[in-house]
Amino acid sequence: MGIKSAGYKLATYQSADGPRAGLVVDDQVFDAAKLTGKAAYASVIGILDDWKTAEGVLRTAAAKAAKSRIKSRTQSRPLKGTKLLAPVLWPSTIFCAGANYADHVAEMNKSHGRPPEPDPHTLGLQSWHFIKASRSLSHPGATVKISDYSKMMDWEVELAAVIGRKAKNVSQQKALSYVAGYTAANDLSARDRGRRPHVPDTSPFKADWVAHKSFDGSCPLGPWIVPASDIPDPQNLGLKLWVNDVLKQDSNTGQMIFNLAEQIAHLSSRLTLHPGDLILTGTPAGVGAGRGEFLKAGDVVKIWIERIGSLSSKMA
Repeated sequence: MGIKSAGYKLATYQSADGPRAGLVVDDQVFDAAKLTGKAAYASVIGILDDWKTAEGVLRTAAAKAAKSRIKSRTQSRPLKGTKLLAPVLWPSTIFCAGANYADHVAEMNKSHGRPPEPDPHTLGLQSWHFIKASRSLSHPGATVKISDYSKMMDWEVELAAVIGRKAKNVSQQKALSYVAGYTAANDLSARDRGRRPHVPDTSPFKADWVAHKSFDGSCPLGPWIVPASDIPDPQNLGLKLWVNDVLKQDSNTGQMIFNLAEQIAHLSSRLTLHPGDLILTGTPAGVGAGRGEFLKAGDVVKIWIERIGSLSSKMA
């Protein structure tokens, strides 16, 4: 009999030599390149570039590590005390789905005094995305400076899909096969920086998406990537967000307007998706803008996604 498959998570950890790709098996972190003997697996991007092969190699290596517990602990480090970084350093693009949960659309329309909108499917519309800068990623447990940037900083828990192979003009039926895994993201949004001052409200050039969404630290990500084979249905995952231990968002990915397969198919019809690209799939109701509440220095934001885990960030 062969080695039974073992669960693992793919992470980037801080080593004495800089960021390295790691496999989290139980409560231990193994260096991916050393465990597999493949030098290219020193980075998560290197692994994703070879995902078709790497998926099986990592699964086998994780099984061996789990089986040889005593020996393996001399080749690993405890998860507790290991500094994890954003799992993908660095994606070529971070795509973010906007207005993709019906309850969130409703709360934003209400806060802006707009009437309810019909399901965009009935209007023949496709999913709508904006882009965050790749270097806007923030590491697990990191502090994000907001006090000198925005007085209306908002939170948004989102399921993030990590692309594992080039995708161009893919069908909805095959779209999920291009996903290597999933992680958790917080799409921090500076609501008071999204509209340019001294430009008329009627101007088509009023919006400022860079200031609104792509400031430093605006995309906390992690703590790791769970392989897609361990999450067969990304449209049935609970997701929550707390600010200072007060629950603000509580929903399920099944509430998306455009599911992930639709999003991948649509994005790939416009450009090529590459290994390591991230797709943030939208956020449910419960954001600060709908409540008239915003983050301030000292606040701690914690997000949780079922089958993935938790990620915390501190505002400063």
